[in-house]
Amino acid sequence: MFASDNGPEVPTVLDMRKTHQHDGARPWRGVKRDQWEGGHRTPFIVRWPGKVKAGTTSDQLTSLTDVMATCAAITGARLPVDSAEDSYNMLPVLLGTQGDKPVRRYLLQQTMSLAMSIRDGQWKYLDHKGSGGNNYQRDGSWGMKPYALIDTDPDAPGQLYDLETDPGETNNLYSKHPERVKELKSQLELFRNSGRSAPLR
Repeated sequence: MFASDNGPEVPTVLDMRKTHQHDGARPWRGVKRDQWEGGHRTPFIVRWPGKVKAGTTSDQLTSLTDVMATCAAITGARLPVDSAEDSYNMLPVLLGTQGDKPVRRYLLQQTMSLAMSIRDGQWKYLDHKGSGGNNYQRDGSWGMKPYALIDTDPDAPGQLYDLETDPGETNNLYSKHPERVKELKSQLELFRNSGRSAPLR
């Protein structure tokens, strides 16, 4: 398995943008520590000759938290009920037996400030204003201010994005889809209060 736990680091991104006109997070918004996709959407590559068909891809939502349940399934280990609370078994996806049915409906993310987001298919709800990580008002040599985007719903206490039509998370739909916000916020609170997002084993 080849993966990364976060998007590109701030000083590296700023230097690459300035020196080489290259953005390691593009087309996603944000960088390491941010709740936006550029902060945590990373490659996940698996090579397993004879098991994982070479050259295949999947649109399944997954997280590094899923490695625990997946490896347990591979080895036949039984995970205790109170462990790997956010881990889903992705082995059927790796073996190509899952089809299009989602293994996990919801994907949770948390920043270093403990700000959270939840994704359901194309919809992503951030339970906070701003990036949840980096300070986009900071100026100076390592400041992110030049890369701050206009807040399209400045009075909203959170953010809602349609990643299918707006993968760069530029248009906050919070006030335009209150029913979607209510649904995702409620689901996020349910997971937060229960201490897990994966079903009991």
